[in-house]
Amino acid sequence: MPAAAPDQSSLPNRAGVPLLLAAAFVLFGLGVFFPFFHVTKFWVFHDGISVVSGIVTLFREGEYFLFAVLSLFTLVFPVVKLGLLAIIWLEREHDLARVRRLHHWIEHAGRWSMLDVFVVAILVVAMKSAAVAEIHIGSGLYLFTFSVIATQLASIWLHRLLAR
Repeated sequence: MPAAAPDQSSLPNRAGVPLLLAAAFVLFGLGVFFPFFHVTKFWVFHDGISVVSGIVTLFREGEYFLFAVLSLFTLVFPVVKLGLLAIIWLEREHDLARVRRLHHWIEHAGRWSMLDVFVVAILVVAMKSAAVAEIHIGSGLYLFTFSVIATQLASIWLHRLLAR
């Protein structure tokens, strides 16, 4: 007797979350190294500023508080969140109660991860209003944004799967 074919309706549920997590990780990695902004000062000097280069500059300039806050919320927190979502995906069939508690914690802590966006917005407004520089959005901002969206979609998808 031939073996039964696998249920095709569950295939998207099995592949969707890992694909979203992988895409989020790749987009995040590219987004933090590609320029967030292209800054033109006095119509002569052009700089591309990425998250990583900006954080390194803050450290070099002795702005340790901003360095710590942006490093935590822009680099550390997203990587930890992606890692924990991957662990939840891998462990979802072993200890469901623990996985649900972990996912619940991630959802609540995730609200703090947008602090970096707030700081970047203030920086852009301050620079534009001072008429010191002309700022153009770089590809890093879009990549980072798509990473945040993919991470949120993966988290929502996991939440729905865990609720079943």
